Amino acid sequence: MATQTIDSTDRLRELGTAPIGKILFKYSLPAVIGTVISAVYNIIDSIVIGHAIDDPNVVSGIAVTFPVMNLITAFGMLIGAGAATRVSIVLGQNDRRMAEVILGNCVQLTLIIGVLYAVMFGIFIDPILKVFGASAKSLPYAREFMLWVLPGCILMNLTFSYNNVMRASGYPGKAMYTNMIGAGMNVILAPLFLFGFHWGIRGAAIATDISMLVTAFFVMGHFFNKENTLHFAKGTFKFNWPVIRGVLYIGMSPFLINVAGSGINAIINNTLFHYGGDNAIAAVVVFNRFVTIFIFIIIGICQGMQPILGYNYGSGRFGRLSRTLLLASVTAVCITTLGSLIGALFPRQIAQMFMQDEAQIQCAVNCLKITTIGFWMVGFQIVATNFFQSLGMAAKSIFLSLTRQIIFMIPMLLILPPHFGLDGVWSSFPVSDCLATVVSGLMLLWQIRKIKREAAVSVSR
Repeated sequence: MATQTIDSTDRLRELGTAPIGKILFKYSLPAVIGTVISAVYNIIDSIVIGHAIDDPNVVSGIAVTFPVMNLITAFGMLIGAGAATRVSIVLGQNDRRMAEVILGNCVQLTLIIGVLYAVMFGIFIDPILKVFGASAKSLPYAREFMLWVLPGCILMNLTFSYNNVMRASGYPGKAMYTNMIGAGMNVILAPLFLFGFHWGIRGAAIATDISMLVTAFFVMGHFFNKENTLHFAKGTFKFNWPVIRGVLYIGMSPFLINVAGSGINAIINNTLFHYGGDNAIAAVVVFNRFVTIFIFIIIGICQGMQPILGYNYGSGRFGRLSRTLLLASVTAVCITTLGSLIGALFPRQIAQMFMQDEAQIQCAVNCLKITTIGFWMVGFQIVATNFFQSLGMAAKSIFLSLTRQIIFMIPMLLILPPHFGLDGVWSSFPVSDCLATVVSGLMLLWQIRKIKREAAVSVSR
């Protein structure tokens, strides 16, 4: 037992003492591998569906499920991101009992919210999909996929929540294996169910359900093991409303990011249908799936950054914050710049991976050429938003998360398409990216200066 205590203490101490580059690499690499594997699964899943079902409308059908899935994922982030941040901060304050209370409260909260949204989405699935741009041709595919995947979504959110807490409590490698298990099973099962069993689009949904079930057992098993740093403990499952409010307050930022993303996707899909029909909606699938792999890499870096920032902020080591932020930002911008270059240079090759119809391919090529112009800036935006979230500054994180999606994107969609048609819709992406980056940079600079002033005052005392 003494050996386990020493090991757990060492796992946490290195967050505040190890060289920034070394500890960020240690925590980010497993997260990046895990998220990239998930991204690759999503890409392969779309490729398999696009080629297994000989109907171009299936691509449009999958497109309108994206914002719905984002909305569902938002509920997972509401609990998972908030729990991970609070756990990191209280562990930095050496309060392990409070971390266990957070753990026990959040498992119940995740399950209750999951059952509620699954029932509501199941009842109102058709009107919801129509709001997000489903047409008469794409609706049957979208409906079938969503009704079959809903049970797996509850397990997906449970997995997401506790995978983040696993990483925050000192197990980045194990958190990576969690993502690998689910994504690996999906990559095997989806082609089998679509090509082998000919189950159609429901086969992809069933593959997801099975993969999430196995992954959820793996994740929850970790927290039932009393030898791990954090585990489920007696007396921690009773609802503690101050704890729940703290988790929801911090988790509200990524929750609103995804809710806003779903809302803006509804507007984008409906605008695309108005100016380009189902082909334009299918084209945005290609863009979303292409940029997903780069965004997931950044998310992995931010997941690795989060426990470092939270722990050091909680323990008052402010000098390590700016060094971690700088390294994460530079790395993120390099990655999204690579994405911009690939999208601009190889748009046709990318489009042909996901679709067979030539009219859809041409539309996707034009989409990629325009939308990826400003994508290189997105890495910095994501890191900046996660910086504030990791420090528990939910209001600032929420504001930044909404700048691109709401404050800039919606006006651009109202101004540009009437003058430039479909190209105007695509142009709204890089213009919003540019404006949001400026705002993120200014806020981040102000916050870093404020932290340095507070640190200087603390030292003088």
